[in-house]
Amino acid sequence: MFEVTLLLLVMLLIAAFAFLPSVFSELFSGKSYQQTDVAPELEVQEDAAASQTFLGHLQSEIEAALFPRPTDSILQRHYDALVNAELENRLAAMPDS
Repeated sequence: MFEVTLLLLVMLLIAAFAFLPSVFSELFSGKSYQQTDVAPELEVQEDAAASQTFLGHLQSEIEAALFPRPTDSILQRHYDALVNAELENRLAAMPDS
């Protein structure tokens, strides 16, 4: 009975690492979750900031429609390429104003 219980606990641990890799990587990375009050000062033009906000919003819409971001580095590159291609397609389809 002890072996069965131990096996179930090990299987549960493996499943947790398989399905929640970001949680455990943040947990064991040693990164602090507290934010510091010191922020670097950056001078950004309004047009550049608005453009980044628009592109970031558009990219988040595309990523929301896709499957979750993979954890494998090779699959992440393919995912990023897919998101960038879709972003370029949407930008090309927009009317110039």
